[in-house]
Amino acid sequence: MRITEARRENLRTLPMRLKALLSGQEMAIDLIAERLQHGELGLTTPGRPKASFMFLGPTGVGKTELTLRFTEDLIGPGRVMRLDMSEYQTADRLALLLGTSEGEPGRIAQGFDACTGRGTLLFDEIEKAHPRVLDVLLQLLDAARLTTGRDRVLDFSEWYVVLTSNIGAQRIMTLRKSKYETMERLVRQDAQRELRPEIFARITVTVVFNKLDYDAQCEIAGGMIAKECGALCARGFAVSPERAVADVVIQRGYHERLGARPMRDATELLIRNAL
Repeated sequence: MRITEARRENLRTLPMRLKALLSGQEMAIDLIAERLQHGELGLTTPGRPKASFMFLGPTGVGKTELTLRFTEDLIGPGRVMRLDMSEYQTADRLALLLGTSEGEPGRIAQGFDACTGRGTLLFDEIEKAHPRVLDVLLQLLDAARLTTGRDRVLDFSEWYVVLTSNIGAQRIMTLRKSKYETMERLVRQDAQRELRPEIFARITVTVVFNKLDYDAQCEIAGGMIAKECGALCARGFAVSPERAVADVVIQRGYHERLGARPMRDATELLIRNAL
């Protein structure tokens, strides 16, 4: 595989770009970026996905957001196939995922076609999936192939796969003064007790996301304000936030346990109300 100098430089600076988009997860981004660089350079095992990740951590800390951002950076927008495992908690839902021989293509085939054969497959809240759905996932991680209900074989060897879970979230929230390495080890142990060991045997890397402290959420608030105002300006509105806007948004949106989601809601509500 021939890699141009521009492509090499683009991959070298990938961690910096991701850190600029996501606050408070520097260690997680470093681990993930390494594997993404391997995947883009072809330094992966043939016949398997380019990389597979298990993202562990509390809600609202950026697990899904980082998946969207790295996919957009490396592959392009709209290339994430997101499957919420809370919809696949019973065996009969497998037909919805894989389709049927009667002509129903199934969600995974529809998403594969929508991403034109390359993207990221995101399994949200993997601990909620039925064991038969997990069997399908294990096949995908092991051989990068899935056979749909219409006997169509889908090749995921050019894809990234991400599994997210809130397992260990309570432990992360209570370990206030512990080192990251201690917290990571304990959360991994929680996940390995609750999930099937075969999953961890096939995952490229397990990454534990930190909870977002006050400073990280303040930084996130600034980015959200700029993004919301930029989107409104693009639609023809004249919006220019004063410095005090951030203080009001943080006061309304900061939440220790729920991460960035309340901050996003506060940003949208307060700025749109003012407008």
